[in-house]
Amino acid sequence: MNRRDIPDPRLVLFSPSGEIQRASALIAEACETADIASVILRTGEIEEREVLSSAEAFWTVTGKTGAVLLLEDRADLVEKTKADGAHLANFPEQPALFKSLKPRYIAGAGGLASRHDAMIAGEAGADYVMFGEPAKGKRPSFEAIVERVAWWAEIFEVPCVAYAASIEEIPALVHAGADFIALDEAVWQSEAPIGALAQAAAHLELERAG
Repeated sequence: MNRRDIPDPRLVLFSPSGEIQRASALIAEACETADIASVILRTGEIEEREVLSSAEAFWTVTGKTGAVLLLEDRADLVEKTKADGAHLANFPEQPALFKSLKPRYIAGAGGLASRHDAMIAGEAGADYVMFGEPAKGKRPSFEAIVERVAWWAEIFEVPCVAYAASIEEIPALVHAGADFIALDEAVWQSEAPIGALAQAAAHLELERAG
């Protein structure tokens, strides 16, 4: 049994794609439906102006609910927005960006392909590490992700975020010791996104109840 004997993880939600108003409305509904600890704004290839507009629209929601707003891979724009920090989805390629964020902003690390990558992120001052998020179109086996989460939870104090590719993955990730469960396509590609999110929240409530 790892140090997190009593599972009590919260949800991290990546932003949906599409037009800003619709996306922010979905985030608002999501925050009303479930306990969302953080929203990560997917930036992809969108231009700076759109990132700034999206961040403003999302902050209007997260600022009311208390959810943390992070910009994916745009540490350079955090100071221009009301975002709380950045999620570096390809941390191994950009560890120096941590210096521009710390200590004022949150710096999260993803894209961790090995235990070594995760330990380097922890040593660099990551506020959390994320396991299981697809990187460059690839994702480790679910068994490997669960093993990595359990290993981290057993040894390290830095919080661990476990990316769930489906709602059904949540229980195993909780039992492995994840502090947070991250959701993206498992919600937004569902025919009923808010219903899928409610199902995810129900899974967490069930795990908390033992």
